[in-house]
Order: sequence, then C-alpha cells, then structure tokens
Amino acid sequence: MRRFEGKVVLVTGGNRNTGIEITDLFVREGAQVFMCGSTPESTAKGEQILRARGIGDFTAVPCDVSDAAQVSHLFDVIAEKAGRLDILVNNAANQGLGHGGPLEMTTAQMLDVFKVNLLGGFQVTQAACNRFFMKQEPNPVTRQKGVVVFLGSNTSMRAIRNRTAYCTSKGGIDAMVRSLSLDLGPLGIRVNEVAPGYIYTERWDVLDEKIKARRRLNCPLRHEATGGDIAEAVAFLASDAARNIGGERLVVDAGCSAQHMPEDVDF
Repeated sequence: MRRFEGKVVLVTGGNRNTGIEITDLFVREGAQVFMCGSTPESTAKGEQILRARGIGDFTAVPCDVSDAAQVSHLFDVIAEKAGRLDILVNNAANQGLGHGGPLEMTTAQMLDVFKVNLLGGFQVTQAACNRFFMKQEPNPVTRQKGVVVFLGSNTSMRAIRNRTAYCTSKGGIDAMVRSLSLDLGPLGIRVNEVAPGYIYTERWDVLDEKIKARRRLNCPLRHEATGGDIAEAVAFLASDAARNIGGERLVVDAGCSAQHMPEDVDF
C-alpha cells in the first residue's frame, strides 16, 4: 500500500524546484494533493511540468501565502473539493536574492521575505488547524489529527553572506516550529521541519562548473541534494513512521553542518 493512500495534502510553493518534487512524491504515494504558487502564471507553469510527467491527481490553486484573503480562498477550494486536510507542507519561500548586504537592504525588502517565510507559514498553519485539523477525528494509529512540515534551511544555524533577511527568517522558522509543536502537540497536531542545505535547482544551471565543484567541496558527502532527497525527508516526517517526533529539525545537507570548515581551508 502506498504511504499516503487516502490522505489529503497541501504543498505551498509546490510549483517549482523542490516543491515540484514534494508534490510529485505525495501524488505517487497515493495522496490527493493541492499545491500552490504565488501567482497564476507560476502556478500554471508548475502544473504544466507535473502534467507532463503524467502526474494527474492534484489541484493547482494560485495563492500568495502572505495574503490572508488568498489563503482563505485556498482553503475554501480544499473544503469544496476534499472536505478535509491531513498534511500541510509549508514549502513556499522568498529567497531574498539580490537585496545586497545588511547596509543596503531596505526595510521593505526585509519585510517581503518575512511576510512569506514567517507570516505566510504561520497563516497557512493557522488556517489548516482552524478549518480542518481541529474538527477532525484523530488518526487511529497515531492518535493525531494533522501533521505540519515546514521547510527551513541549514543557514538558520550557519549563515551565508549578504542574505540577512533569508537567514533570519529561517531562524524564525526554527523557533516557530518548536513553539507550534509545544502548543499544538497536545491538541493532536504534530509539527516538524526539514532543513536543507545546497539543493540542485534551476539556479545551478547557469553556474560555472568550477563554482559547482567548489560548492560540492563544502559537502562531506560530496554532492548537493536533489529535490527528491528533500521530498523523501518531508515524506518521512509526514508519515506515520514519525508519529513520535515533534518540534524537530531534520537537516539534509550532505554533512555540511557537521564540519567546522571545508577541507581546503581546514589546516
């Protein structure tokens, strides 16, 4: 039997890169999946990629998770088409690229990142709990009503240069996951986080091979993650196999966080 047969899953930011792979995995594992991108155009592009793979049983709904009205509409669609929700994957993210260093970045740019990565994740989680989880009967195996998995980053603990807004927002996700787990766990809602490091995305396609090789030297396992690697970690935390894990941060970064410095500067 497929792991998520009969489950209803929402993947935010499920329209590109890692989100595509998370959506793909849950559909292939038997779930009824809803996914969103931040705009109609980006959502349609993700839908086209998935349909081309032969992935059929999912619903694409545009939703900017920082906009409460759009979040409400998204949950209206889920209520109409499925009538329940079992698993929420908070994958939508603003990467905060091109904002410069902390002396150049504007307040508006900082807030744009926070609105998606922190406020957005919170709003969607709150809606999932109030609209569905709290009204559902507990799973007879796990005794839980719903599962939430956030996508964080290893940069919350090991910062990268000129990405202050992004690193700060991911640190906020670490804290929010712990806090939500404490408050929601007793109510039957399990909350955890996957924290990736390097992931091969479309942004790698334009990199010089020397830059790719140098990045891989940072990885003790010698290779960045694929979107599928991250999807598998998300699926584990969303599954009944992780029923006694709460408020945790599963790092998937090829061992980067285990080292003090990469080997070419570790003398």
